[in-house]
Amino acid sequence: MSVNTTPGSPGSSAPERRDLQRRVLRVLAAGQVLGGLGTGATLSLGALLITEVSGSSAWSGMAATTATLGAALLAVPLARLAQARGRRTSLSTGALIAVLGGVVVVSAAVLGSLGLLLAGILLMGSAQALNLQARFAATDLADADTRGRDLSLVVWATTVGAVTGPNLLEPGEAVGRALGLPPLSGGFVVSACAQGLGAVVLLLGLRPDPLLTATALAGAGPDSPGSSTAVGRHPGGLSVLRSNPTARRAVLTVAGSHAAMVALMSMTPVHLTGHGASLSLVGLTISLHVAGMYALSPVFGALSDRVCARGVVLTGQALYLAALLLALLGSQDATFVTISLILLGLGWSASIVAGSTLVGSAVAPVQRPRLQGVSDSLMGYAGAAGGALAGPVLARAGFDGLAAVLLVLVLVVALAQRDERAPGPEPRVQVEV
Repeated sequence: MSVNTTPGSPGSSAPERRDLQRRVLRVLAAGQVLGGLGTGATLSLGALLITEVSGSSAWSGMAATTATLGAALLAVPLARLAQARGRRTSLSTGALIAVLGGVVVVSAAVLGSLGLLLAGILLMGSAQALNLQARFAATDLADADTRGRDLSLVVWATTVGAVTGPNLLEPGEAVGRALGLPPLSGGFVVSACAQGLGAVVLLLGLRPDPLLTATALAGAGPDSPGSSTAVGRHPGGLSVLRSNPTARRAVLTVAGSHAAMVALMSMTPVHLTGHGASLSLVGLTISLHVAGMYALSPVFGALSDRVCARGVVLTGQALYLAALLLALLGSQDATFVTISLILLGLGWSASIVAGSTLVGSAVAPVQRPRLQGVSDSLMGYAGAAGGALAGPVLARAGFDGLAAVLLVLVLVVALAQRDERAPGPEPRVQVEV
């Protein structure tokens, strides 16, 4: 798809660009509402379904691990697809992969196959990958002084689907029984349908494509910042991390914060059910946690733009510390655990929104898709490692022991901010029309 920057074409003037950005945000928000169902269902239902199929709670952490690993593996390919074909193709492809994952999960539940179940959850990690990429898609056409706000609005839109996802526990059982499927698999049927609808919304709604439009606006000549030859001359995301301390600290913030969140959150359903909590209480706890992750993201986005993104990151780490201390001291009380999960979600929101804003502002526009893809990939690998290690730590040291281990990780991320230097002002691209 080519993007015309002649007068009268989409984005060729400031008002038209703002109008296009508003439409892009609406489409991305609708896609996030639907895509959030898949993410929320996978993280809550997945742990319980794996425990049921494997017959051991030791495998329960593999739901979050496998989903985040799938997101990590798909982040870079989807980013490259976005670079080559635009966000529209990349995001809708990610949604369709998640649909396939849901079908595989349901088949695995019917067959009682743990290996097939893990493969399906791996594919469903695509829902996480596209949700993460969507937040960066919101910044393709954003002004420099509203980048954090626009990013956070798309993150916030995930709230509806992500909060609903964990509560598919009991409705999902009804769907499963009605279709003659294992009860816990019914929620994945709903999730797959939502992802399919999300793919349609993204495929039809993102016209013209925001990334391709932004690239064209950056310049269409062979030596311009947005041209394909210019992109080829710029270093990849890993090279940027080696040479750019600001980008490195921003990516460390995102990856470390995500690992801590996944580790504690993924073990919460297992911990609560192991202490006699009902499925309804588990669903409510995870829903409140997810609400904390997304509901206040516009506030953190606005603060990142108007005050200081680094300060918002430190606020997020302080919320993490409060959450982990509460989990450490009140692990036997369901109320304390629930409050801990809410604070954990708020800490994740502040850290990821501000950290992602720092990732986007650390490099020139032409380098952003590659760095963003690497950031999302490392975020996924860190989350996968957190989920994988959380199970054995929970089995040996309990929920409070897991919280104590994660305190160390949070302190490392917080201390890494002390030498942060705010990036210089981004050069504005002059576009002649």
